[in-house]
This record gives sequence, structure tokens and C-alpha cells, in this order.
Amino acid sequence: MDPSVRSRAISGALRLGVHPFMHRVPGHAPSIRTARSAVDAASLLLRAGSRVRVVPLDDPRVESRGGRPVKGEWVVARDAPEALDTSQGPVPGAILYLHGGGYVVCSPRTHRPITSRLALDTGLPVLVPRYRLAPEHPFPAALEDAVAAYRWLLDRGVPASGIVVAGDSAGGHLAATLAGEICRTGLPSPAGIVLFSPWVDLTCELSTREQQRARDPYISAYAARRVARLVVGPAGFDDPRLALLTCAWTDTPPVLIQVGGAEVLRPEAEALADALTAAGADCELQVWKGQMHVFQMLNRVLPEASAAMRDVARFVASVTAPAPAEPEQPEVAA
Repeated sequence: MDPSVRSRAISGALRLGVHPFMHRVPGHAPSIRTARSAVDAASLLLRAGSRVRVVPLDDPRVESRGGRPVKGEWVVARDAPEALDTSQGPVPGAILYLHGGGYVVCSPRTHRPITSRLALDTGLPVLVPRYRLAPEHPFPAALEDAVAAYRWLLDRGVPASGIVVAGDSAGGHLAATLAGEICRTGLPSPAGIVLFSPWVDLTCELSTREQQRARDPYISAYAARRVARLVVGPAGFDDPRLALLTCAWTDTPPVLIQVGGAEVLRPEAEALADALTAAGADCELQVWKGQMHVFQMLNRVLPEASAAMRDVARFVASVTAPAPAEPEQPEVAA
């Protein structure tokens, strides 16, 4: 299906007004801090909406020896119970959402258009950790914080079979990396993984080649490569946990990947889907024709974004649904 008129208009405006700036973002710490301040200031204008509640979370994890603090926020449908309220019985599940922003900008607040929609459509509470950002905290700091948040959910009685790990862009890379780390460390596997426009390859080889053809209205592969050097820090790109395309992907839960057809990261998403499928994982790849990077953020104004979020809710419901009970066998008379 061709992009809607509204989608084409927004993409055209971004291509003229935002992409030239994104393409020239310098890859040094002062510029990143300036961009971070601007994004944080703009995020103050975002409202989660009257149908959800946002509850701050700041747990020092003093009871967990060696455990990292977990900070962030819960996003919960207004008519839903309090997050992790066990007074009515065990908590059935939650979504652990890892926000994007190139590992260097953004916060739980900036991604409320997605997290509030997830909470409303799925009925699950959404935990959005405030993980540490580069360049002050290069990789694997963000991964350590993501693992801490996942352990936090498990420690508080949320069954792994009810947890869906999700993320967009760099948060998509972090969500996939978390899935690999969960497998490597022997933690119980989540029910599923949702990736919006994941930044799969931080070396940007695939996206740089695609830059010659794609008319991405937002992301510049060249700028992403400059930022990636800040993300990895002095250690460089040699950490095997960064390399999603060569991960073993053993015992991976079902995965849904959504990517815009117009973005430079599309080949990366397709390569990850191929790697997951080759490893035997259940992976659904959706390429939304003509859409830009993380178009789901515009789910209140774009029909395609709203439809994509409905597909995510369908996926979450399918992977978190309890297995049907085995029918009782009738007793055989002696």
C-alpha cells in the first residue's frame, strides 16, 4: 500500500528541514551534549495523554548485592491496576521498553508517544528504564542497565513468559543485545521481542551503502557512524555483544521487526531477520512502504503508524497468552 498523503507530507518536511541538520551532526561530545539538552527541552512539551498514568521509578537496589540501580518510569493505562500491584494476585506481565536516540540522547519522556500507546493497546504496564548514555558512559553501560531492569522485573515476580522486550533504533539494538545476554547468562527467556527500526550494525556498513539509494527523510548513515564511535568508546567495535548479525541466536523467543521502507536502516533490519530465521527463530519482518525511521512515534497522526502499533499489540497478545490447559484424561475403569 502506498504511503498516505499525511505520511508523504511529513516525510517531505523532514527531508527538507531535518535531514540536512542530522547529516552534519558532528561526532564529538560537546555537540552531543548540546543536542541532548535540546531534545530534553523539547520533550517537556510531550504529554503522555489523559488515558495513561506515568509513575517515576527510582530503585537503588540496595537489597541486591552488586545490582545496579534501576531508574526510569512506568507507563500504565489509567484504568489498569498499579504497576506490580500484587494485591490482586501475581502480576501477569510487562513490557520492558528501551528507548532510542543513538545511545547518546533521548529519555523515557521522549518516547511516551510509543510507550503510552503500548500500555493502552496491550493492557500491560510498560517499564522504561533511564539507562546511562554515551559518551560519558560507553557500551556496555547501557546493556548493564538493561539487564538490571530485566532482573528487577523477575525479582518482583513478573514471569519471564509474560515479559516482552521492545525498543526502537539504538534501543532496538539494545533490546536485541539484551536478548543475547539473557541467553548467554542463563536468565529465563522473555516471551517475545519487538524491534522498531533497529540500528543493527553500529559499524554502519550496510546503511552507508543504502544511503546512496534511500531517500530517508531523517537518518543519515554517515552521522550515525560518527556517533557510533562515541558509543563504543576506546574499546572500539570488537565487543562481540555489539555484533548482532553474527550472534548465535539460540533459543530466541519470537521476534517482530518493523522498519520503514524509505529508511537507510532497512537493509540492517532485513539482515537481522535473515540471521534470526537461519538460526531457527520465529521472526516476523514488516517493511512498511515509504515510511521513515521509527514512524510509530507518530501513531496519533499517521494511519500507518497506528496500524503498525495494532500489529504490535497483536504480537504481544500472541506471545504472552497462557498455553491452553491440557484436557483431563478420563479415568479408565479397572
